[in-house]
Amino acid sequence: MFERLESVIPDPILGLMAAFRADPDPRKVDLGVGVYRDDRGETPVLEAVRRAESALLARQSTKTYVGPAGNPAFNEAIERLVLGEEHPTRLTARVRTVQAPGGCGALRLGAELIRAVSPDSVVYVSTPTWANHSPLLSGSGLKLAPYPYFDPATGGVQFAAMTAALARLPARAVVLLHASCHNPTGADLSPAQWRELLELLKRRQLLPFIDMAYQGLGEGLEADAYGMRLFSAELPEVLCAVSCSKNFGLYRERTGALQVINETPAAADAAFSHLVRIARGIWSMPPDHGAAIVHGIFADATLRTSWQAEVAAMRQRIQGLRHEVVKQLRQHCPQRDFGFIATQRGMFSFLGISAGQVRELRERHHVYMTDDSRMNIAGLRAQNLEYFARATAAVLSSPAR
Repeated sequence: MFERLESVIPDPILGLMAAFRADPDPRKVDLGVGVYRDDRGETPVLEAVRRAESALLARQSTKTYVGPAGNPAFNEAIERLVLGEEHPTRLTARVRTVQAPGGCGALRLGAELIRAVSPDSVVYVSTPTWANHSPLLSGSGLKLAPYPYFDPATGGVQFAAMTAALARLPARAVVLLHASCHNPTGADLSPAQWRELLELLKRRQLLPFIDMAYQGLGEGLEADAYGMRLFSAELPEVLCAVSCSKNFGLYRERTGALQVINETPAAADAAFSHLVRIARGIWSMPPDHGAAIVHGIFADATLRTSWQAEVAAMRQRIQGLRHEVVKQLRQHCPQRDFGFIATQRGMFSFLGISAGQVRELRERHHVYMTDDSRMNIAGLRAQNLEYFARATAAVLSSPAR
């Protein structure tokens, strides 16, 4: 059966990871893999997570299934985190949450729900968007199409072009939006732009599908949820895929959830029933360990305060690195303006160099990033900032490649 299989091209990120690990040069810098790192270059276990996990292991008496909808206490905690304690959708019972294996599982679950009710739907994604959005969403059978988003000239959002394109979409089209810390560009919508976008979606009857993977790492836990909270309060239907990988550091535990906002409680119950059936047919039961840890943090006021402080520290470190890398690049590459990096949010930015220059950075200077020049700011640290800036300057001064 499998004798006709041919090898497929490896995922670029996975290939980059392997190349970095195999590189023996002690100066090497990993700006490719999208995980948070501290100034030692490590992806730490948060102290709040460590303490919640210890308490969980001490009290846990069974490893039996929780259920296809996941851990109910976790689902409620995620609703409070994303929407806030007193959000009208929670007070009117219009939201339903289903646990999923990470944000990826939540995205796929949302796509499968859309396909189940409207198989001809098209999901419109930003140009560019996270590379894994395409296989996760199109793998359900849905078609994808682009809308303009990033402006390489300014490092910001092409908002006029974006809204003009969305205004031409047919009713019931699905628009995938990044809640904050846009991956891969770091260019986020402002509150005013979210409000303008809300009116457009209302007018055109478009369905927003919001990917919330970095809550807390942009402007803050509340500010990063602004768009989701606004849309959920004002629109009849919203989908939101939530990930706990970055802000809880639970990467390998695959902890996430899909939230569905509906027009009425009855519609919410109907959507929930379909989500449970879809989840049952894909992964049957979601993993509980990470979800139980998150619930443990939210159930303990001390742990929650500790976690909030750790998220704030990660956010401040990233923003500090953005300003420092701009300072270093300004010193070593005065011919180019990289100031946009300090205005962006989250872990990612485009450096704005060619694929040939990216390869030169990797081959000559052992600095690793994806070919489109997306770099993970959190991969920088005090000891390699100047080296990175000098390497970038050397590449920029080389003959065009």
